[in-house]
Amino acid sequence: MPEKEIVERAQEDLREGKSPSTAAGEFVHEEIEHVREGKHGARSPQQAIAIGLSKARRAGIPLAPPSPGKTKKSTQRSAERDYRKGQSGVKKTSAKRSRSSVEALKKEPHSTASHKALSAHAKKAAKSR
Repeated sequence: MPEKEIVERAQEDLREGKSPSTAAGEFVHEEIEHVREGKHGARSPQQAIAIGLSKARRAGIPLAPPSPGKTKKSTQRSAERDYRKGQSGVKKTSAKRSRSSVEALKKEPHSTASHKALSAHAKKAAKSR
């Protein structure tokens, strides 16, 4: 579950008229900080970003799922599920599922959120644009 402060910051961004992707950036930043401080790891910078976006959608940020053809079908379905979950009122997550996912992430490397790795990811993403 994201920290209350992060959710409030994202809600404030939306109130100010900023886009949902900007508000979701708060969650992505939080996730990168979690990897850096050793709370858990990530296999790649993209995974850390994806976890943050998923948390944003589940927290009720109206961030639309990616359009067909931009990502894998499974990613798209997952994003749609997260979006629906966030837009409905129910926010309860299974404790068993949450614990097992964090345990799995703890085994992943922490270097994926380094400045060097994020810089390489940003350059690669910009190049593809």
